[in-house]
Amino acid sequence: MASTLEFTEYVAGQFSGAGEITLKRMFGEYGLYCDGKYFAGVCDNQCFLKVTEAGKRLLPDCELAPPYKGAKDCFLLSELDDRELLARLTLATCAELPFPKPRKKKQ
Repeated sequence: MASTLEFTEYVAGQFSGAGEITLKRMFGEYGLYCDGKYFAGVCDNQCFLKVTEAGKRLLPDCELAPPYKGAKDCFLLSELDDRELLARLTLATCAELPFPKPRKKKQ
């Protein structure tokens, strides 16, 4: 089951305290970016956050699950109502993630 745009926009809004949150359609699902860094995905109307050391400290008991078959485990965020925690979590996670590599220009 693919994620709905309505649910994905809700999730993005919940993270909005961390910075500019943008969505990108990816393989029938959605990627979430904060200030240009990919930090989470929405698959089957569930939110999956990249695992980082900061995330482990902030969510020590959070369930890990792959967003799709063959993917690395991510934090499965079942509680999306605490916007303050989500903002702190996003900022801490993104601080550990690299910026995407610039795309090569076609010649």
